[in-house]
Amino acid sequence: MTDVIQHDWSLAELKAIYDLPLMELVFRAASVHRKFHDPCEMQVSKLISIKTGACPEDCAYCAQSSRYSTGIESERLMEKSKVLEIAQRAQEAGVSRVCLGAAWRSVKDNDQFDRVLEMVRGVTDMGMEVCCTLGMLTENQAQKLEDAGLYAYNHNVDSSEEFYETIITTRTYADRLRTLETVRRTNITLCSGGIIGLGESVEDRLGMLQTLSSIRPHPESVPINILSKVPGTPMESNADVPVWDVVRMIATTRIAMPTSDVRLTAGRVTLDPTAQALCFLAGANSIFSSETEFMLTKAVPSPSYSEDRQLLEALGMTMRGAFKKVRPSSVAMTIGSSAVDGVNAMNV
Repeated sequence: MTDVIQHDWSLAELKAIYDLPLMELVFRAASVHRKFHDPCEMQVSKLISIKTGACPEDCAYCAQSSRYSTGIESERLMEKSKVLEIAQRAQEAGVSRVCLGAAWRSVKDNDQFDRVLEMVRGVTDMGMEVCCTLGMLTENQAQKLEDAGLYAYNHNVDSSEEFYETIITTRTYADRLRTLETVRRTNITLCSGGIIGLGESVEDRLGMLQTLSSIRPHPESVPINILSKVPGTPMESNADVPVWDVVRMIATTRIAMPTSDVRLTAGRVTLDPTAQALCFLAGANSIFSSETEFMLTKAVPSPSYSEDRQLLEALGMTMRGAFKKVRPSSVAMTIGSSAVDGVNAMNV
């Protein structure tokens, strides 16, 4: 076990970490965490769905896919003034980052994208970090987002390459990695992780971590989502994820990518305060919070600002301020050739 930053983890190495006795695993992960992060700080983000529903993709877990009847109504792109109002309330609650999510397959060069750029500028001018998750994008679009002040771009790989094709057919794993590569050509930080509870194996979970940890440098943020079982989707009846699996996944991610923020994201509401505290001890240092009981749509519940403030205060933790981490500076990204079929090692 080492705290040296490594980009060539084998599945066997990751499995050996994941399978450690739980308390030993948590201890080792906590030790690594303390070498690279303040264990008493928590990065807190607010997710805003700026364009909801009618997504053409068929992600089997998603409430916003037009392929399924989930009860989520399609909504037009939100007005900038509304976004800034929500961001202002989040900032007053101690939140340091706002993530703007649009249910698009890919970004289009049109008036809507121009409006998103204005939202990014507006929230950035408030002194908050801004993250966007808008789907696939071109180099020119990524550069425009950087010029507007975007701090982070989220694009999850979801699971292993092998399992991915069983849950999504409208986009390939290679498409996902190309989007990450495009973002890495800018000074925007990278946010990429996945979901557990999709029906994947432990090996699939570790395959996802192997893919992400092969990126040079590692993604600055790695979200670990617990499946929110949305009625109407193919995964509405999936089995619950045992809390011990969540802790193991958090701890293994922390050890594999020691400098990254490890975000305990969707599904956190299913964990009681003690379980959340154990995840924080194991290396999770980033969460999403909300002024309502929902994180993104009414299909994804979330703890509230007040609940999270009480939890962090009880644990003696504080909310991390904005821009406390350094962005990459024209960083190069390499994804190992084993990470994706048909894509050779990509040296940017």
